[in-house]
Amino acid sequence: MSNVVEASDSTFEQEVISSDVPVLVDFWAPWCGPCRLIAPVLAELAEEYAGRLKVVKVNVDDNKEQAMRYNVRGIPNLILFKGGESVEQIVGAIAKQELVSAINKVV
Repeated sequence: MSNVVEASDSTFEQEVISSDVPVLVDFWAPWCGPCRLIAPVLAELAEEYAGRLKVVKVNVDDNKEQAMRYNVRGIPNLILFKGGESVEQIVGAIAKQELVSAINKVV
């Protein structure tokens, strides 16, 4: 997961909102089975879209502020940001092709 960035409530602004490229944020938790299932897919996407998309993970157990700010009620919860704004939100583990389709709208 070398291209996947871990963010916290204190680094969210810098890593996501101020990013020069679109960002896919994964709100997750270590105990969440579906979150663990999509983690390898997110790592693949981070590699495939390197330089065009940033993939950021936010642990909701440790970073409740951003989870509340973006109304994260179920995880995994994937939010695409472009220009610092949330443009699409996907709840649940979905197929890689569906993620690629959503990502291609913003990159």
